[in-house]
Amino acid sequence: MTREPHSTPDAPAAIGPYSQAMRAQGSFLFLSGQIPLRPDGELVQGDVADQTRQVMANIRAVLESAGLGFQNVVKTTIFLSSMDHFAAVNQVYGEAVGSPPPARSTVAVLGLPKGADVEIEVVAVY
Repeated sequence: MTREPHSTPDAPAAIGPYSQAMRAQGSFLFLSGQIPLRPDGELVQGDVADQTRQVMANIRAVLESAGLGFQNVVKTTIFLSSMDHFAAVNQVYGEAVGSPPPARSTVAVLGLPKGADVEIEVVAVY
């Protein structure tokens, strides 16, 4: 199996031992979870909708740098600090991914890096 790391300066750099994205077998691009960091590494302040807009912008930047878009995304996983954020995140997420939306899982977790309220990871195909 071949795998190749992929990154862009238009999204925040990894803050741990992971890659922004990993291309596998030449057909799949696996994006690491994105939290609401701006490309300069600063956490977006504001409500969960503002945070989700930044997360989706980060995902878009990584996808576009690989020649892809949301139409190439086949699976997402959304991690929330509280299920109380579900409706607001769903609204912003739905506007970004378009139709038909990819398969998705959403889970609430005890905590997210840097105190974020939302993290989203995606799998895309070439």
